[in-house]
Amino acid sequence: MTLETWLIYLVATLGLSLTPGPNSLLALTHGAIHGPTRTLKTIAGGAVGFACVIALSMFGIASLLTLAEELLLVMKIVGGLYLVWLGIQVWRSPAPGQPGMSSDGVCGWNMARQGFLAALSNPKVILFFGAFLPQFINPNNDLWIQFLIMMLTFVLIECLVELFIAGFAKGVSNWLGRCGKRFNQVCGSLFVLIGVGLPLSS
Repeated sequence: MTLETWLIYLVATLGLSLTPGPNSLLALTHGAIHGPTRTLKTIAGGAVGFACVIALSMFGIASLLTLAEELLLVMKIVGGLYLVWLGIQVWRSPAPGQPGMSSDGVCGWNMARQGFLAALSNPKVILFFGAFLPQFINPNNDLWIQFLIMMLTFVLIECLVELFIAGFAKGVSNWLGRCGKRFNQVCGSLFVLIGVGLPLSS
């Protein structure tokens, strides 16, 4: 992979990471509730999830899902149900900054698990990477090195963007102290909408 190709990929990856999705929404809610430092666990789980998605794309799972429409529908339903469940949990969470909202008892493993599952919850991401990554592949060079570079680049950019989002959420903690419950309800509703819309999407 040439430097010019990598720079183009870097810009494309940044644009993709800035596109709203379940993981950025999760970073926003966890950042507001637990702070950016603890949200690193959520981000790390998401990073592992995205690495798995890219690896699956590398092994041609995207082509398999394209051919097996029934399998894709099942994955969409399962992913959608998980996002709906996550939205309900966010909706029911105590408002950030309010009594009862303490992050001390929150298990870091659970936060990482939520980030991981959010990254895997949308099978269309696998299809996207299946179409996205080959545009930057040079078949005359070592494929595994190119895949590794692209995976690390995307995961790093995604982590930095989510950390920025989590920090922004913590920066508006005063506002959340007044409107935190409504914030949870809005974020929870968005998770539910994404989850319901996922199986219905083409």
